[in-house]
This record gives sequence, C-alpha cells and structure tokens, in this order.
Amino acid sequence: MSIPDRVIAIIAEQAMLEPSDVTLDSTLEDLGVDSLGLVESIFAIEEAFDINVPFNANEPTAGDFDISTVGSIVANVQRLVAEQS
Repeated sequence: MSIPDRVIAIIAEQAMLEPSDVTLDSTLEDLGVDSLGLVESIFAIEEAFDINVPFNANEPTAGDFDISTVGSIVANVQRLVAEQS
C-alpha cells in the first residue's frame, strides 16, 4: 500500500468513514476528526511508518507538520519517511 493510501486509511478509520470518502483536499474538520481523533491519527501514522511526527497536541499549528489537509499530512509523512531512509 502506498504512503497516501495508508495515511488516508488511518484518517478514514479515525473519522469512521470509508477511505473512498477521504480526499487529499479534505480537511480534518470536513471529515469530523476532532482533536482526540487527530492525536490518535498521529500515533497510528507514527506506528504504521515507524517515524516520529513533530507534533504538539497543545499547539497543533506550531512546528513543521502541516495538518491543514489530508494532502499536507501525506506530504509531511512522505518527507519524514524519506528523511529516515
């Protein structure tokens, strides 16, 4: 499974949606993912890709990890995976 597909599957699971309902342009707010769902998604992404996401739940917009859309999350995960290899 590709990185975008895995990230979408994780976010869809948190949003209790089908992966086909999640697009790269979707925002977490559009999908009904609350702050707890976001934190759970980040943990699941870290586990799935064996990466450390620079994310502070108290300041979600701070730092290098853009969570504005599903596409931006995918791009950040791809960057972190590439940096690790």
